[in-house]
Amino acid sequence: MAEYASKDAMAAVAALARAQELRSTVRDGTKWYAWYQVIFGVAAAGMVLSIGLIGGPYGVAIGCGIWITVITGLSVYAARQRVARLGFQRRHASLIIAGGLLYGGVLSAGLIWFPGVVAWWVPGALLVALPGLIGGYLEARR
Repeated sequence: MAEYASKDAMAAVAALARAQELRSTVRDGTKWYAWYQVIFGVAAAGMVLSIGLIGGPYGVAIGCGIWITVITGLSVYAARQRVARLGFQRRHASLIIAGGLLYGGVLSAGLIWFPGVVAWWVPGALLVALPGLIGGYLEARR
């Protein structure tokens, strides 16, 4: 009977070691999303600044060109990652929704009432970057 107990104990120890190994793999494998969010936020700020401060169609072309390039790169990068933390979809949807709402508000008000006004566009760009920057900070702390 003691023989079975020692086998069970050894199996339990092996299971705990495997769980620890998997936890470490997930923790190390999900660090990519913190960088993803920071890059997303910085790119969103750059796009807002470009559209708001560069005149004519050039600002929109430059801002959208930067945005499309960054989002394409981030999408390819994300698709190549092996691990995503539990709740990833909810956090990612929150990032996209919050960023989109802030972007729409800053852009709409800025183009109507503050075209070319640096005092509007710089704080607006920082506001649009906040979901990515805060999300990246919070993800790095997990």
